[in-house]
Amino acid sequence: MTHGLEPTEEYDGSITVRLLDDRSGTEEIRCSSYEDAIDRVKERQHAVTAAKIVAGDGSVVFTSADMDIDDWESVWRREKRRQSVQVEAHDCPHDSVSCFPDDLCIRCQIDKVRDGY
Repeated sequence: MTHGLEPTEEYDGSITVRLLDDRSGTEEIRCSSYEDAIDRVKERQHAVTAAKIVAGDGSVVFTSADMDIDDWESVWRREKRRQSVQVEAHDCPHDSVSCFPDDLCIRCQIDKVRDGY
């Protein structure tokens, strides 16, 4: 069992920053998180023609030709917060108010392990 908080998001390194430069071509940087990708774009956006953030499914979620990275980051953080407060309904058999489908209370965790055997 781990001590401390579990991460709320996981990334498989499939987020890519694509830097397009008219002189040197295209450079791709693998990122471990959207925060990392945002930092990479901020570091290099003025030295290249265009910067893009590409999600794991290949969709371009940000391009500097369409939007400023600070504006996009603000929208992204707001959406991330909005999604984190939307929680599925969960009826805890132990009547714990802090029991959620993706974050079970201790008693439900014990039940889940017990039921697995």
